[in-house]
Amino acid sequence: MPGTVPPPGAVPPPSGVPLGAAGADTDERPSLGDLISNVTQDLSQLVRQEVELAKAELSQTAKRAGKGSGLLAGAGVAGHFVLLFLSCALWWGLPMGRAWAAVVVAVIWAIIAAVMAQRGRGELKRVKGMPRTAETVKKIPNALKGDEEANHE
Repeated sequence: MPGTVPPPGAVPPPSGVPLGAAGADTDERPSLGDLISNVTQDLSQLVRQEVELAKAELSQTAKRAGKGSGLLAGAGVAGHFVLLFLSCALWWGLPMGRAWAAVVVAVIWAIIAAVMAQRGRGELKRVKGMPRTAETVKKIPNALKGDEEANHE
């Protein structure tokens, strides 16, 4: 009411709000629509981050698998050379000079094949898939329930 004087000790309303106006003392809480929008945005961002993590891990895994496969393929080629030169050594076995030369070359190729096979096997053993993605995806249900402390146990 215009012209009324507030009682002594009363707190005046914010400027521009008349005395007794409806909603003058309500705090600003987000609406249900705002909350749903925030949850949708957060879930969308979470999914995008998980997809990015999966892409990064798959890329790293594919590189390691490719390197290991290439080394094993090289070991296969070297193994064929071993067979070729051992066959030549056996074939040329009677004239001693040529046979020994073929055996030396075959031994060199055998060493190369063994080294490449060992390295290729080591590379393939290091391939672990997507461990971080699997770990973080397991945390999503708890996050959706609002029980994020369960993820830290």
